Amino acid sequence: MSEIYKNTDLNIALIGNPNAGKSTLFNALTGLHQKTGNYAGVTFDKYEGKTTFKFNQLIYNFFITDLPGTYSLYPKSIDERVACKFLVGDAEKTDVVVVVLDATNLKRSLLLATQIIDLKYKTVIALNLIDEAESQLIKIDIKSIEKYLGIEVIAIDSRHKTGIDNLKKAIISAKISDSFFYDINEFKQQNLSNYKTVISKYSSDLNANSDFENNDKIYRFSLINYLVTKYVDTPKKLRLKDITSKIDAIATHKIYGYAILIFVLFLVFQFIFFVAEYPMHWIESAFLSLQFFIKNNLPTGHLNDLIVNGLLPGISGVVMFVPQIAFLFLFIGILEDTGYMARASFIMDKVMRKFGLSGKSVIPLISGTACAVPSIMATRSISNFKERLITIFVLPLISCSARLPVYTLIISLIYPSTLFLGIFNVKGLVLLLLYLLGFLVTLTAAFVLKKIIKSKEVSFFIMELPVYRFPQPKNISIMVINKVKVFIKDAGKIILALSIVLWFLSSNGYGKQFSDLKNQEIALNQLASSKINDSLLNNISTKKLELSYVGKLGHFIEPILKPLGFDWKIGIAIITSFAAREVFVGTMATIYNSNSKQNLQSIQQKLQNEKNINGKPKYNIAVCWSLLLFYAFALQCMSTVAVTKRETKSWKWTLVQFVFMTTLAYVSAFSIYQLLS
Repeated sequence: MSEIYKNTDLNIALIGNPNAGKSTLFNALTGLHQKTGNYAGVTFDKYEGKTTFKFNQLIYNFFITDLPGTYSLYPKSIDERVACKFLVGDAEKTDVVVVVLDATNLKRSLLLATQIIDLKYKTVIALNLIDEAESQLIKIDIKSIEKYLGIEVIAIDSRHKTGIDNLKKAIISAKISDSFFYDINEFKQQNLSNYKTVISKYSSDLNANSDFENNDKIYRFSLINYLVTKYVDTPKKLRLKDITSKIDAIATHKIYGYAILIFVLFLVFQFIFFVAEYPMHWIESAFLSLQFFIKNNLPTGHLNDLIVNGLLPGISGVVMFVPQIAFLFLFIGILEDTGYMARASFIMDKVMRKFGLSGKSVIPLISGTACAVPSIMATRSISNFKERLITIFVLPLISCSARLPVYTLIISLIYPSTLFLGIFNVKGLVLLLLYLLGFLVTLTAAFVLKKIIKSKEVSFFIMELPVYRFPQPKNISIMVINKVKVFIKDAGKIILALSIVLWFLSSNGYGKQFSDLKNQEIALNQLASSKINDSLLNNISTKKLELSYVGKLGHFIEPILKPLGFDWKIGIAIITSFAAREVFVGTMATIYNSNSKQNLQSIQQKLQNEKNINGKPKYNIAVCWSLLLFYAFALQCMSTVAVTKRETKSWKWTLVQFVFMTTLAYVSAFSIYQLLS
């Protein structure tokens, strides 16, 4: 006869100091059974997961919330305030709080633990990194500490899943401690009823630093010093920390540190920019093959056109970014797991702070040269809201890989393939200039935004550099998979919707002339491939595009674009390239009847041969530089718009970014056109 189990649900909050291994424990408990939500009113994600555990004829469903890392319940940043408000808020039901402590640094970790105990939750201590403590010959009297704290203390190694079952059993039997760690006399003087009222009072103001907070911490540290001195035997010289100090003498050196950082970023950049191109090309080729197959095997009509020119390009536009996102977060995971990310942020913080950014902005800004989408997602490591918002704002100003096709085409129109000083390619120098211009404007914009955006949040860069460790492949894999899932689910649905809208506007129009052209195009497409006249089909496609809704829109906005030197044809390319900047080249090829089988050179020749009414070249140096600066600064990327909305969780900030960059692009293009005309 099979055993009968009953289900019991437990809501568990996971909290701990940064670098104590809290997120690693969360991954060890939940694996891929995770979901991402958001806390009301803030931009920080709420990571939730589920795990089950059979024990004593019961099936326990653990619903775990991974709270942001914090050193204390007196918050100094928004993410710390999120953790505090979660624990004191009435809206959240928490059955058990698991406090993750670093076994190699109990003196630091126990401050938070004693505060949680005084909130009078059922509490369990997860004494993590016990393997490292043992390797450093740190001896901890766990039973005596349990007795002192009044709750269970479970030794675990979350990286290798040691002690996890014991932790689950402790969660089931968790109790409220009878011990108190606040100063009774201080409470009487303040007329406070319990410790939860204290945290509720001080968790709202990030700049608060009251006498009560100072006295409370002093009192707690005196108890913690007694506890650690009596029950923790630490060798005078810790081997792992000694090794870490020797490495840091070079890694955080005022000269060598920057050289090492540049080399590390160079490697990351190479993978994101070049290695990712191969899987991206494979994905693009696969979707093109699928489009070709469906176009030739599904009956001609609206459904065929929607799938081939709407849905599949939209899905492709989402999936194509996956390799870059995966590579970026793979390297971020490795850098964080080894402990180097903290060093990179540390050495760059002083420089970046002058521009309103953070040391943690370095990785997103550099990787923005590959793609702004994963780079904006990478800003989640920036805890200060103002610094994160500024980083998100300015990231799209850095020239990304999607701009390269546009740059290549336009630069080729005005600069010959000659050498400067006999060794430097002129086109390459212009391309380098555009990238340097992007970085310069990015820092300038960040500095201006620093003055404009007001925030009461005080920016602290408090960081205890963790010891160097080998990265854990499983934990990094879980993180990468979850980041990719979030992008596909949240940003993908917006990208797909916009793709369908653009398809409809470019595939439909009104009037008899448009209908006749559409019928001719359908008739030609139904012919055998050997009988199709590509030139005639391209002529029809170009005229149909001009008469479509998006073509009409191009003519409508032409007066706005004329001061920039742009006509309605460029206007259409600007509109369609909102799906992706590189679409500009394809749209121009279609408009100028460039056969899709021909190469880039044919497009260049047609644009070079285009004349104004006065017979002079249309694409002169003024128009070309106007286009270059417009695409250097304009937010011509719906993927970036989608992910900005996703990361800020606000259409307000998304629209402000769009208006800001569009205005900057327009003014820059207008100025250079008027100057060079």
